[in-house]
Amino acid sequence: MKVWKQGALLLLLSAGLGLSARAGQIVDRMVANVNGHVLLQSDWEEELAFEAFLNARAPDTLTSAERKVALDRLIDQELLREQVRPSESAPAEQVASRVTEVRKAHPEAATDEGWHAALQRYGLTQGALEKRLGEDIQLMRLVEARLRPSIQIDQKAVESYYNDQLLPELKRAGSREVALPEVFGRIRDLLAERRLNQLLSGWLASLRSESHIQTLESGAGDQTR
Repeated sequence: MKVWKQGALLLLLSAGLGLSARAGQIVDRMVANVNGHVLLQSDWEEELAFEAFLNARAPDTLTSAERKVALDRLIDQELLREQVRPSESAPAEQVASRVTEVRKAHPEAATDEGWHAALQRYGLTQGALEKRLGEDIQLMRLVEARLRPSIQIDQKAVESYYNDQLLPELKRAGSREVALPEVFGRIRDLLAERRLNQLLSGWLASLRSESHIQTLESGAGDQTR
């Protein structure tokens, strides 16, 4: 059942916060300028390597559209950092939990030797991975602290989702019907997560409209969008 499926918030916030240099030499050039902050080709390549590693994909299999999405995330991340800057480290247990999740995506990481070999293939290190994941966690917490208090999910919204979406989905799948009290909390959390993503998307759109963003595609000069 998909009631409690993770929302897209982590994907929205997964952006380049600084990794060790990838294996091989990258000739740096500006790929974006966000309110005077320059994003370099190396930042973009590091983000692509990190994303590919999280999904156990070879970096060179990412499509041009996926590369563009990664650059957009880098820009969004910079806009958010201008608004909320983490002032402390993420809890070590949360970082360790995320590392464990990532490690499960790499079958060869069953041994420490295989794990470190996988990191090396992507030009990453254990310390850089932990730092990056920790920064993502902290920024997510700050964004949620800002946006989540305005989210209110009432009983009517939960009942509507249950009757209009969950029950028909269970019926199509041939699964047993569950009573509303069994899933009430998880439906409420799902709807809250969706609303959080909507608020985040709206906030990012507003920040973009108020910012000067120049990319390779936009050419010379500032672009406000």
